[in-house]
Amino acid sequence: MSSISRFAIRWLSYPLVFGGCAAFMVWALYAGMPYWPTSPLVAAVGLLAIAALEHLLPFRQEWLEDHQDTQTDLLHLLVNLSVIQFTAEIVAKLGDAVPASMRLFPTESPLWLQLLLVVVVLDLSLYSMHRISHQVPWLWRFHMIHHSAERLYWMNGERRHPLHAAFMAGPGLVVLLASGAPAAVVATWFGILSVHLAFQHSNLDYRVGWLRHVFGVAEIHRWHHKRDFEDAQVNFGEFLMVWDRLFGTFYDSAGKLGEAEVGLHEQGFPQVYLEQLVVPFGKATLPK
Repeated sequence: MSSISRFAIRWLSYPLVFGGCAAFMVWALYAGMPYWPTSPLVAAVGLLAIAALEHLLPFRQEWLEDHQDTQTDLLHLLVNLSVIQFTAEIVAKLGDAVPASMRLFPTESPLWLQLLLVVVVLDLSLYSMHRISHQVPWLWRFHMIHHSAERLYWMNGERRHPLHAAFMAGPGLVVLLASGAPAAVVATWFGILSVHLAFQHSNLDYRVGWLRHVFGVAEIHRWHHKRDFEDAQVNFGEFLMVWDRLFGTFYDSAGKLGEAEVGLHEQGFPQVYLEQLVVPFGKATLPK
């Protein structure tokens, strides 16, 4: 591959693929197009593009190899994206049922402002519950499934226990639904976030420059999965890094990860999907 091609993939992947998918979903929101199947199809195109780009410019060559995890991760992906679709298409409609006189959400504001508000509320919920999950033993038992991956690639973003995914988004969703947030706006953000999470965990050697201080991209998030990190836990942000900045958990790791391993200290973590689902109901320890 030529140096020009490498440069183009490294610097244009995120703005073109993520930016393009996000822009299309926002356009569909403005156009009044139904969330299903528009946004899920656009997200699927984005995920496939990331998977293909990983093979052209991987962050680590060995992470392209199956670690006896591909089938399990595929099941996590299918189940959790289905849960997202259910949440976006069915549960979020509860917000539409809130009487107009009781709605606190600014539904008369421009759609871009409504979407921004949804992003902030949900992202704060995800950050808060994510950080708490590293401190509270019973929540860690659910969350450790996500950290059990010994390589990072595009499907890791959905390597989560379905119940823990609900725990993380739950507080934000309750606030949005109780305030009468439009279902279409909430659903659109879920579609956009699914593409970002694939980038956040991807094995793609891409860069965003100073924007890594704003968005939770792979350069920043890989440290969060590091097996041995001397400074506790960092970079919990799912999309925005503003929460890590505000609460002192931000770590700028650009170009410093080296050959550090990712995964858990615990040995022999189950690799079979169904076995992983029952792990939280057994014994587990906090990360060291």
